[in-house]
Amino acid sequence: MSTATAQPLSWPSIARLGLVQAAIGAVVVLMTSTLNRVMVVELGLAAAVPGVLVGIHFAIQILRPRMGFGSDRDGRRIRWIIGGMALTSASGLLAAVATAWMTTAPSAGLSLALVAFFLLGVGISASSTPFLAYMAERVEEQRMAGAAALTWILMIVGIIVTASIGGALLDPFSPTRLVQVAAGITGGAFLLTVFAVVGRKGSLPIHMREDENTKGAFREVLTAMWEDPQSRAFAAFIFVSMLAYSAQDIILEPFAGAVFNMTPGESTQIAAQQHAGVLIGMILGAFLAARMWTLTRWAATGCLGSAAALIGIVMLPASAPVGMLKGAVFALGFANGIFAVAAIGAMMGLTVKGRAGGAGLRMGFWGAAQAIAYGLGGLLGAVGSDIARQVLGSPAAGYGAVFTVEAVLFVAAAVLVVATVRDEGRERSRDNLLQAGKAMAAS
Repeated sequence: MSTATAQPLSWPSIARLGLVQAAIGAVVVLMTSTLNRVMVVELGLAAAVPGVLVGIHFAIQILRPRMGFGSDRDGRRIRWIIGGMALTSASGLLAAVATAWMTTAPSAGLSLALVAFFLLGVGISASSTPFLAYMAERVEEQRMAGAAALTWILMIVGIIVTASIGGALLDPFSPTRLVQVAAGITGGAFLLTVFAVVGRKGSLPIHMREDENTKGAFREVLTAMWEDPQSRAFAAFIFVSMLAYSAQDIILEPFAGAVFNMTPGESTQIAAQQHAGVLIGMILGAFLAARMWTLTRWAATGCLGSAAALIGIVMLPASAPVGMLKGAVFALGFANGIFAVAAIGAMMGLTVKGRAGGAGLRMGFWGAAQAIAYGLGGLLGAVGSDIARQVLGSPAAGYGAVFTVEAVLFVAAAVLVVATVRDEGRERSRDNLLQAGKAMAAS
């Protein structure tokens, strides 16, 4: 296929396509936050019930490589995005119906909720993976960090807008109103997705690989990718770093309340400091990554900065001023933001540079590692803090132990991403030698 007519995505095009992530974020926050609260507070269910449901949708995302491979084979990524988002939106509405049904028939409603969260995992796998592969193939390398930051920020915007508007419309609460609000959110998310991708059907990739292999069976191509040291190293980096990232996210507010005696409102402000740091870190990280160093170096820097911030939080005495804790949490968010934008940008770059598998399979492979690690990290962070508090005898020591383990994981992730660069350098050296050998033979 000729790439003469292939044009890289402009910033306005990247921003419009990024609305897909905003739409996904809107449905996900409905199912994992709003419905979570309704089940626990209004319905009086154990917190473990929505916890298991959310865990199911993460576990099902092991399908991401298969979905990405499917979009590689037929080349119709836009159709995959629309179809996957249709399923994602339907799962959100179905989950709301299931939650409302629990008020009169708990067992039947819970069974329907299990189906809904299963479909959510399938829908996200089918929409998000081809979307990220599509972006990777059509964004210039120097814009990948900026594209990653922009799409992530739009996802956060989708979450914030949905939580704010949906929360306001739910009062006064009733099962019927819950279904109506969910229908509006999910329907709007699907229409936003259609708007984001309309007109993109015929655009061509700007990154083409002569050795790209999508002709074999799924298992054969996946095995070939797994045998690539660079692919394995980057998958390990994604898994380890996301374990650390997600574990801190779920216990930070409980830590502020248990150790620093903060009220729910005050601990929410702490979380806001972290998210503000993430946004600023992502914006600055994208700006700097386009001008100096490499994305993998910035990813390692973000991991090391996150580790240092976590150790700083652990070392704060319980009597420390609130401002010091806010500063440490902001620093953690800032480093997290640099890590996140660089890691996603590096993922996009390696997606179109790798030796085995198409862009969809490669993005799905790493996306599955990210989703599983995120779900597992949240669970291990919560359980680990409970166990550590019991063993060590105090909340401060318990949370401190978990934060320390997370810091170690971030350091390990930095080492792994540096190993990815080393493997890439070896592959380039080998390619240069082969090319030189061919040239000598030809002469």
